[in-house]
Amino acid sequence: MKLFGSGILFGTPLTDATGAAIANPTPVQFATLQDVSGDISFEEKLLYGSYQLPIAIARGKGKLAFKAKNADINAAIVGDLFFGLAKTGGIKLINSNFAAAVPAATPWTITIAPPSTGTYVADLGVINASTGLPLTRVATAPTTGQYSVNVATGVYTFASADANMAVLISYEYSATSSAGPKYINISNQLMGYAPTFKAGLNVPYQGKNATLVLNMCMSSKLTLPFKNDDFSISEFDFSAFADASNNVGYIALSE
Repeated sequence: MKLFGSGILFGTPLTDATGAAIANPTPVQFATLQDVSGDISFEEKLLYGSYQLPIAIARGKGKLAFKAKNADINAAIVGDLFFGLAKTGGIKLINSNFAAAVPAATPWTITIAPPSTGTYVADLGVINASTGLPLTRVATAPTTGQYSVNVATGVYTFASADANMAVLISYEYSATSSAGPKYINISNQLMGYAPTFKAGLNVPYQGKNATLVLNMCMSSKLTLPFKNDDFSISEFDFSAFADASNNVGYIALSE
């Protein structure tokens, strides 16, 4: 049978980062899938006698290694399938080069009000918008070309000599969100622990289908490439292994 395209790939989380079973797993689709490739390989064990060519060949250890590339970076793929850590609803963002101006009169301060009624988290630097040069952060009493910041309140203080100066402020902030954005707090896990999931791939073409289901999988690598003037295509590597019943899965073909 002939096949065309990357197909449709699903992952269903089975266990979390600690190995605990997930009672009601939510399957996730690898959206805007670019390609899926799999290598099913085995070691060859060759037996030789006194002749040049082997007199017997046996199959040794095997490996089922797969790689999926998709253009939609999904929090469920990162959190559930790769890290096995919970997703939290909310916004965590960096606001880069926020344009503002030092007041003309005392107290020469700029108070950051993050979007979405957010909370200021951390300073990421200030740039003189006219010269493009960065200002130097100091603890208190800034002089020309310097600034200080109260991280608890998001208030930036500048020197009186820099009054009216246009600045670009970069900072990190967080905000609550009832739906949509999610974040994953990445915690350090003991070696050996990793989440597992069930993978299902379907490739339809001309009324026929090829289906591959792998009962137990574990991801070893997640690549997040970001390029100038191009789309980001993430790469998700995973391997399959036998489940508790010693079954790996199945391959179903229309012919």
